[in-house]
Amino acid sequence: MIAAQSQQTAPGVEQPRARARNLPMSAAFGWLVAGWRDLLCRPGLSLAYGVGLLLISAAVIAAMFQAGWDHILFPALAGFMIVGPLAAVGLYEKSRRLQAGEPLSLRNMLWVAPRSGGQVAFIGVILALLMVSWMRAAVIIYALFFGLRPFPGLDDVTAMLLTTPVGWAMLVTGTVVGGLFAAFSFAISVFSVPMLLDQRTDAFTAMGTSISRVWNNIPVMVMWGAIVLCLFLVAVVTGLVGLIVVFPLLGHATWHAYVAMR
Repeated sequence: MIAAQSQQTAPGVEQPRARARNLPMSAAFGWLVAGWRDLLCRPGLSLAYGVGLLLISAAVIAAMFQAGWDHILFPALAGFMIVGPLAAVGLYEKSRRLQAGEPLSLRNMLWVAPRSGGQVAFIGVILALLMVSWMRAAVIIYALFFGLRPFPGLDDVTAMLLTTPVGWAMLVTGTVVGGLFAAFSFAISVFSVPMLLDQRTDAFTAMGTSISRVWNNIPVMVMWGAIVLCLFLVAVVTGLVGLIVVFPLLGHATWHAYVAMR
């Protein structure tokens, strides 16, 4: 009798939900559809967010060229995927408010008050350090393969990389190293940033939970990572103009991925 009573749920106490495991790969497309639905709900807000990100990105790239840092343009573009989850906080907030039926405005998206407070900034510092480390690693990789040869400029670097054995070797090495950086940053941030926005917890718990969710759902998360990469490449091919739509779409979809996993 006592054992049976102890298994009953106390009034007002929410039982913990089972962790999502082994979601099908098709779930990633469901997240994308849900993200598109959020984008189309008051689309001006999401598109304005995308335009703002485009303008900031263009300003950063222009400053890099002005400072003569064009040699790190490609690593910087790749590094954008590392800090992307943090830049999408406003989009997570829009999706959260739509789901909760709360009032929504551009101000709500730009001035977000996470339930975890400054813990989001802590993850932001970690992601920024990862991005800087990746860019530094890219410079070292270039030096290892081409020595002290000056960067030939964007006009000649493509031919140098694609038509020489050394260039191919550098591409393979850089892809592997960059993939490791991207995989680690993806694992610690894909669910942790939305979690800190939605729940009162600390950054280390959120990052550990994110890694656990990714590890227990590797197939669908690989599919999701491939979708993110393909859409980001579309944005790059369009001269980053595609970010206006691609980034809000991925931001909203990531929120639904988090909801499916929490």
